[in-house]
Amino acid sequence: MRIHQMNCGTFAGRVPTRVLLVEAPEGLVLVDTGIGLHDIADPAARLGPSRHAMRPRLDPSETAYRRIEAMGFDPREVRHIVLTHMDFDHIGGLADFPGAEVHVASEALTWAVRTPRWIERRRYRRAQWAHGPAFTEYTYGTDRWEGFRVHPLDHVLEGMALVDLPGHTVGHAGVLVPGDPRDPGEVDVLHAGDAFYLRGQIDPSVGYPRAIAVAERALSLVPSAVELTHERLAALAGRRVGDLRVVCAHDPRGPGGVPG
Repeated sequence: MRIHQMNCGTFAGRVPTRVLLVEAPEGLVLVDTGIGLHDIADPAARLGPSRHAMRPRLDPSETAYRRIEAMGFDPREVRHIVLTHMDFDHIGGLADFPGAEVHVASEALTWAVRTPRWIERRRYRRAQWAHGPAFTEYTYGTDRWEGFRVHPLDHVLEGMALVDLPGHTVGHAGVLVPGDPRDPGEVDVLHAGDAFYLRGQIDPSVGYPRAIAVAERALSLVPSAVELTHERLAALAGRRVGDLRVVCAHDPRGPGGVPG
């Protein structure tokens, strides 16, 4: 089992969209999808007006579908997709994998698909799920991991879990992906979605422009939770140094980023 970090959509020239591809025993698993082939074919309908500000590269070779092909895999082997949230840069590739089961927190699905408020209707792009993906939704119970509410996804991959990381959107989640216990180089990975934007927000040893906090708050649907989630992720990353990588979607640093 291997975990690949891929950039599946560059914005504004250097901001990546980090997607995980997991080689699981029963097939391939994606964590988020990034921008998809259908988005590139019709950006006006599927990405909406915000594309003018975010300036996606719209390069087919950056889609999860094409990256999977380039690795020598068959994209039809993607059995499961686990979503951090429903923003267009995270779910655009769903239609490229129509046979995959899509796993998402119930709150995220409710506020994006079933009963969106005015702000969600403007934010989310219904065209990206118009093909009718097979959603499976989850509500958190009593399970905990490192103090976080989780929902185990052992039926997808043993040790995988949705992790409650509120702030960016309603129902926003991280996805814990276990490393291969037979390979000491393959440590666990927590894809924190958009729970933070740059490593320095959870790692005091790394500098970052403080103005990023303004953008983060502007895009947050639950701004009161953002700082607490940062603090909890910082504590987690600090105590799990060496056996857990905490990554987010849009930090250029690290595997799957955009150099320069």
